[in-house]
Amino acid sequence: MTDCVFCKNLPKVLENDLAYALYDIKPITRGHMLVVLKRHHATVFESTPAELNAAFDLLAKAKAIVQKEHGPDGYNVTANCGPAAGQVVMHAHFHLIPRYK
Repeated sequence: MTDCVFCKNLPKVLENDLAYALYDIKPITRGHMLVVLKRHHATVFESTPAELNAAFDLLAKAKAIVQKEHGPDGYNVTANCGPAAGQVVMHAHFHLIPRYK
C-alpha cells in the first residue's frame, strides 16, 4: 500500500524478517517505540503466529535499548485495534511506552 506510512521505508532501530521497530514521531513519553508488522494488515488480530513471535522478539530487544538509554521505571505494551480503540494508522503495530515515576 503506497499510501500507508508504515509501508514506506522508515528509519528503523531494529528489524527482522517479519517486523521492524522505530521511535514514535509523536511520543507519549521519552523512548516511545513502535513495533510494526511488515505485511500490511489492519490489526494485530490479523497477524499470523509467526508475525506475533517476530513482533514480541523485537519488543524485548526494543525494551533493552530503551532501558539502557532512558532508564524508565515501567512499560506499557499496547495495540490499538480499530478507530474506536484509538488506532490512527490502520496497519498492525504495537506500542512500547516507557513509564516514569
